[in-house]
Amino acid sequence: MSIPCTTTFSFDGHRITQYKGLTRGIIVRAPTISQGILGGLKKMVGGRIGAYKDMCEDVRREALEELLTHAEEIGANAVVGLRYESSEVADGATEVLCYGTAVTIVPE
Repeated sequence: MSIPCTTTFSFDGHRITQYKGLTRGIIVRAPTISQGILGGLKKMVGGRIGAYKDMCEDVRREALEELLTHAEEIGANAVVGLRYESSEVADGATEVLCYGTAVTIVPE
C-alpha cells in the first residue's frame, strides 16, 4: 500500500484538506504450538524470546495492513496520529490494535 502514515498530526510539505475519521486494524493472535514450546523453554532459562518477537512483528504488520485497507476504503490518502495498542484478550491470545486518523492530503 502506498498510503503514507505518521505518528504526528501533520505532514511536512502537505496540507490536510479533509478528515475522513478513525481508521483501524485489529488482529487477535495466539502463538503456534512450536512458538509456545520455544517461548516456554526460553522463559525458563531467560533471555530474548525470538519466537514471540517474530509473532509480534507479524501481528503488528497485519494490523497496519488492515488499517491501510480501511483508510483506503473510506477515501483517505494518508493517516496521521498512528498508534499501536495491545492487550491480552484470553489466556495466551493477544489483541493488537493499530489506529489513527484517516485524512486527505495535498502538496503545499
